[in-house]
Amino acid sequence: MFFKKRPEVVQEDKPTAEDQSLLAELRARIEKTDLPPHAAEAAFKELDKLVKTDPAMAEFTVGINYIDMLLDLPWRLSSSGNFDLSRARKILDSRHCGLDQVKQRILEFLAAKTLRGKVQTYILIVDDEEIARNNMQHVLVKDGYRCLTAANGVEALELLAEHDIDLVITDLKMDRMDGIELLSNINRLYPDTLVIMVTGFATVSSAVEALKNGAAHYLGKPVNLDELKKTVKEVLQEKLRSDIGRAPILCFAGPPGTGKTSVGKAIAESLNRQFIRVSVAGLRDEAELRGHRRTYVGAMLGRVLTEIKRCGVNNPVFMLDELDKIGQDFRGDPASVLLEVLDPEQNNKYVDHYLDIPFDLSQIMFMATANDLSKLPGPLLDRMEIVDFTGYTEKEKISIAQQFIIPKQLKATGLHRENITFSAQAVSSVINTYTREPGLRNLEREIANVCRKIALLKLDDQEEFQVSTIEPETIISFLGPRKFYREVVEEKDSVGITTGLVWSETGGEIISIETVKMPGNGSLTMTGCLGEILQESAQTALSLIRSRADEFSIAHDMFQHYDIHIHIPAGSIAKDGPSAGITIFAALLSLLTGRLARRSVAMTGEMTLSGRVLPVSGLREKMLAAQRAGISLVVVPDANRDEVLALPDDVSAGIQINLVKNIDEMIDTVLLPL
Repeated sequence: MFFKKRPEVVQEDKPTAEDQSLLAELRARIEKTDLPPHAAEAAFKELDKLVKTDPAMAEFTVGINYIDMLLDLPWRLSSSGNFDLSRARKILDSRHCGLDQVKQRILEFLAAKTLRGKVQTYILIVDDEEIARNNMQHVLVKDGYRCLTAANGVEALELLAEHDIDLVITDLKMDRMDGIELLSNINRLYPDTLVIMVTGFATVSSAVEALKNGAAHYLGKPVNLDELKKTVKEVLQEKLRSDIGRAPILCFAGPPGTGKTSVGKAIAESLNRQFIRVSVAGLRDEAELRGHRRTYVGAMLGRVLTEIKRCGVNNPVFMLDELDKIGQDFRGDPASVLLEVLDPEQNNKYVDHYLDIPFDLSQIMFMATANDLSKLPGPLLDRMEIVDFTGYTEKEKISIAQQFIIPKQLKATGLHRENITFSAQAVSSVINTYTREPGLRNLEREIANVCRKIALLKLDDQEEFQVSTIEPETIISFLGPRKFYREVVEEKDSVGITTGLVWSETGGEIISIETVKMPGNGSLTMTGCLGEILQESAQTALSLIRSRADEFSIAHDMFQHYDIHIHIPAGSIAKDGPSAGITIFAALLSLLTGRLARRSVAMTGEMTLSGRVLPVSGLREKMLAAQRAGISLVVVPDANRDEVLALPDDVSAGIQINLVKNIDEMIDTVLLPL
């Protein structure tokens, strides 16, 4: 006789005393932490799941970590900030020499915020009890606020239509229109107006409903006037602090080494705010920014919220560095994630995949840096205000070296007590013969190299060490043969070779356009890693010359019996852009007419098929490149006249600028007569 085995009763593991203590501690932390309603609801919901979860399961640890993360985020913790213009100006001037336009833009931004904070605040008090209205009005007027009153919601909406109201203090229970309905209308019609709800029916449910509907705060009746004053002040200060984050997103664009990141640090210091820098160069996985969903093993917050959690406040200065070098592949498009992060109209409800509830980024002052704006997506570029960082002039570089770089490097090598100085001529020698850049990084490297050699010299011969003033001759003995030459100045005038000015992501550059002709059948060859725009410019220039061959005294059969080759050296570097048209035209005209082209004359500008010269961009950078190369005369489109007149004296020093409207005005300037 067979008997069935009685099934075993499997009991679920219950949380141990230690686990229960942990959950109780978490519940106490949630109740103690000042979380927004939606965050508190998510925390309690997760905690309720943990109570029913076996502590041995992986989900238990995941839930604990999630609640810890919720409690560690700075939902309501903000730094006070500082809008002192004079202090900001001193900090910017002490940290950076030059960059006047950049400093001016930042000070304008701070001035607008300072003035915004000084504007008198308008408060509307809505209550059906006249005594309550009068008491609140009396107290708030004494604190410097301008107060209006209304007996119900209908009157309040009429006053809101007539006046620019910053804050509404309204009763919950009123005739004709109650406080909740008034709050709904304010949110719909006047979304920037804050609302504080006051009522004698101070229940938890009504408070939660008011806060869910968008009320900034909640007070019960009878109103404690001291508490009212404190609440009004806190609500208005929080609104003022959040205004700075709603400003246009500043994007610092310019060549490397021009101080974009350090200016961001100086802005944070002048505002007395935390500074966050996140480099997005090479970032390819959008989950790095937005986070991973908790269904994945090892899921975590994205970089944006991770850095905010680390700094401990919800209104830092947040810099996204190297934005133009962000990647894109099958794992997603990180640049598209930034559309939400950097949009003031959307980032107040930013949702990280791991967090899975909205977090307010609107109080953060976002900034970005980029070398080449052409690599940024159009929608992302549209959300930012571009602040151009141009290269430094030689005068500015000398000043920066004397004030900042040399003292820093002398201290780094232990020579700051040796009374060693660098003459301006020595610094100029380093700038012109050992570096060629719009920024300062190579200049600092070479000066550091000199300081290290002086330190070695001192240790090798301490008794006879007498180095005090560094002169150009000393620089040559330390750094060896010069690395750069003013090749354009030292070149002879040639047929078919002209000098052009172009802009690249590393600043202004000098290029040579070389042309030759050879027996053939009239073909045109172009080399030098040229883009489509440059190739079209060459075709346009040749067509214009052929159409006016008689005027230029060129035999017509030359185009049928000769091949023409156009080359721009440095073929490994891609080149493109609408600024070399007139340079190619001058080289071709010199080749076909046999007239020598002046190498000391540089050109920039695009041309049309009819010979008109079109404007170009990056003129300041190109003028600095002309200075570095020793150019004496620059041909610039007449359409850039206003920009030329606005150039600082030290940018155009030593250079004659000729403005031309069409190619006929530049021929005799560039080409020598036969």
